[in-house]
Amino acid sequence: MHHAAMNDAERRELLGAFIRAHRERLSPPKNGGRRRTPGLRREELADAAAMSVTWITWLEQGRDVTASSGALARLADALALSDAERASLFELAGRKDPDAAPEQADDLAPSLAALPALMTVPAYLLDHTWTARAWNPQAAALFAGWLDAQSAERNLLRYVFLASAARTLIADWEHRAGRLVAEFRADFHRQAGDAAMKALVDGLRRDSAPFDACWQRQDVLHREGGERRFVHPERGPLAFVQTTLLVAAQREVKLVCLAPQA
Repeated sequence: MHHAAMNDAERRELLGAFIRAHRERLSPPKNGGRRRTPGLRREELADAAAMSVTWITWLEQGRDVTASSGALARLADALALSDAERASLFELAGRKDPDAAPEQADDLAPSLAALPALMTVPAYLLDHTWTARAWNPQAAALFAGWLDAQSAERNLLRYVFLASAARTLIADWEHRAGRLVAEFRADFHRQAGDAAMKALVDGLRRDSAPFDACWQRQDVLHREGGERRFVHPERGPLAFVQTTLLVAAQREVKLVCLAPQA
């Protein structure tokens, strides 16, 4: 069940309270004289962020105004926000941080890479381009043509759309492949501008007509668990319940686990 999304008025109210609380935390200037209220005055914050006092006041009051990404970046600097606080400011304002470093999973922490090996069921880790970075022997035994020792292709989408083995292994291939593209598109939109993701999509659109058709449909889906059926070349029909876990420290890294269905 999804909770109802926060409405705009509630979001603006949270943003206003957030800005005010952080303004009041800041140390006033040394020559600021005696204060009745803690922290910086709105005038001082406006000055530091090169914004008008009216604008700061309206933002704090939760009025229906929107600040540009540039203004929010100046405000974040003036409020001396930490990385997590800055991310919250932009999220509450419904804006993209122009200076946010893209979340890449190029350097997987050893503790993350070790996760699949701790699982007794097939499990694998995907990075932001949906390339498998770690997996356990159970996953290698299940995914012939992708995670087994003989395979050179570790990207899930390239495997599903370009490897003939995938079409026989994945039951209901057409439906599953379409859903995968829609789920990947949600990630793609969240990291618009990521060069590696764009190169992956461009290559697949060139090399696979079915992928290109799915991509042009513009479908977007959240990654969902549920039943996954396979027809294994040696073990015959298999059914699993899939669960995808996101890693808090690197939110674009996914741990996918497949619990065998009785």
